Parts: sequence; structure tokens; C-alpha cells
Amino acid sequence: MWIKILLIVAIAIQMVAMVFAVRLIRTTKYNSIWILFVIGFTLLSVERIVQLMRASGQALPYEVFVWLGLGISISMSIGVMYAHKLFRYIARLNRQRQLLNKRILTAVLRTEEKSRSHFSKELHDGLGPLLSSAKMSLSAIRRENLPADQQEIIGNTTYVIEEAIRSLREISNNLSPQVLNDFGLARGIQNFINRSSSVDEVKIRFTTNLRAERFDTDVEVIMYRIVCELINNSLKHSGCSEINLSLSKSGNLLSLDYSDNGKGFDPEAMTDCGMGLSNIASRINSLNGTFDIASAKGRGMRAKVQVKTGPDREVKS
Repeated sequence: MWIKILLIVAIAIQMVAMVFAVRLIRTTKYNSIWILFVIGFTLLSVERIVQLMRASGQALPYEVFVWLGLGISISMSIGVMYAHKLFRYIARLNRQRQLLNKRILTAVLRTEEKSRSHFSKELHDGLGPLLSSAKMSLSAIRRENLPADQQEIIGNTTYVIEEAIRSLREISNNLSPQVLNDFGLARGIQNFINRSSSVDEVKIRFTTNLRAERFDTDVEVIMYRIVCELINNSLKHSGCSEINLSLSKSGNLLSLDYSDNGKGFDPEAMTDCGMGLSNIASRINSLNGTFDIASAKGRGMRAKVQVKTGPDREVKS
């Protein structure tokens, strides 16, 4: 009696498995693996039915079991051997998805930098000359014999315009650093450090073996932005007194080593810090580079970035 019950349960389970396999056939566009498994489950169900009939006292030829067993073995064995095709298909989809994500991110970054450059040029070439002309006009008026109170007003206005011109240059340079565009990554980073050091007491040490080397525009811009963001984060949030930065090239590998002696943090708990650690990682990932960061409370932080710069760099656009 128990054998019959178990055979009925086995038939039901195999029929359910067959239904799921049929659904997978449609989902995977009639992949041969699931077709073979459907055949196998069907034959297994038939075999259980035959065994149930035999348990009920019906005599069946031995050859029936032999042919059913052969059919099940062949279909299941071939299905398992073809399973590697499914894994290759999944891996290909994952590679295509990753490539698409990188292409989208690269396009976004290039569009962002193009917009920055456009705004920077408009500010520098449009608003800059107007402010300079206003300053020259006030300087000319100031040379006239005017009452002291009017001279003071003109002097204050001239000072405000000078501050506006200085701020305009700073904004324009932050949007699209001209030194980076003209002289390359090392000079661009050094120029940013010089400007940061002039307004902050934190000591920044920068060493590099780069001279006048130029790299792909994407590499230069992304590495520059990351250095700027790391320094800004250290100055604003870490409370550090010292920052060490090293940029080196060995073969076709460009490496950035960064550290500060600040209060540190838990990298896993930091979801957004300025541009955000995850955002930095995604930018580096768009170059097929690596980004490692280590920090602990009271122990400062260290970051290491590596990207390929040669013609074999696998960045698709």
C-alpha cells in the first residue's frame, strides 16, 4: 500500500517539475536543455505509472522498463552535458550588461565634462571681460578729484569687483581646469594642491614620477576629479594635519596612493561623502581600474587607485 502511495506522490512531483521545465522552455526561448529535461521528466512519470500498474498486479513486459530507462538516461545525460551552454549564455548576458553600464557611465561623464567646459568658457570669456571693464572704468573715475566719501564708495565697489573677478576665475577653474587641459595630469594636480594650500594650513605632500606625459582625456579628467574630491573630503571632514599623495606610472599602469592622518571613518558605513565613495568607485570602474580604501576611527585613511593607460585599456565608448 505504501509503495503505491509513494509512486503516486512521485508521479505528481515529476509532473509539477515537468510543468516548470515547460515554462523555462518559453523563458529561455526554447533552449534545448529544458526540452530534454521535459522529455526526461515525462518518461520518469511514465515509468512511475508503469511501476504503479505492476504494483497493482498487472503484468508488463520487461522490455518496457528497459526502453523507459534508456530514454530517461539519454535525455537527462544529454541535458546535463548541454547545461554548460546555459551558463555561457548567462555569462554573456552579464558581460553585455556590464559593458552597457560602462558605456552609459562614460557617456554621462563625458557629457558632464563637456558641459563644465562650456560653462567655464562662457564665464571666462563672457562675464570676465565685463567685470574687468567695470573695474577699469572705476579706476579711471577714482583718479578724478572727487569728495572723500565718493572716493570711499568707488574704492569699496572696486574691491567688490576684484573679489567677483577672483571668484569667477576660481569657479571657472573648478569647472574646467585650464592647467589640466594644457599641461596634463601632474601639473593639474599640483596646481590644485597649491590653491588648496594657500587657503588651508594642512600640509599636502605630492610626489610623482610623471613629467609631461599625457593620457587619455577620460583618464586625466577622472583621476583629477578623484584627487580633488579626496583632498576636499580630508580638508572638510577628517580634521587632518597632513595629506600624502603619490602619483606614479609603471609600464601602462597609473597608480594613485593617497593618505591622511585624520580621524578616520568606517568605509562600509559611509554611503555619501562629497562625491561619495561609491561614486568614486563607479568612475574608476568606468576605466576598468581598481579602487581600494582602508580606514578606521582614529587612524586616518588610505586609498589606492590603479588604471591602465596603454592602448590595451579596455574602455569602450
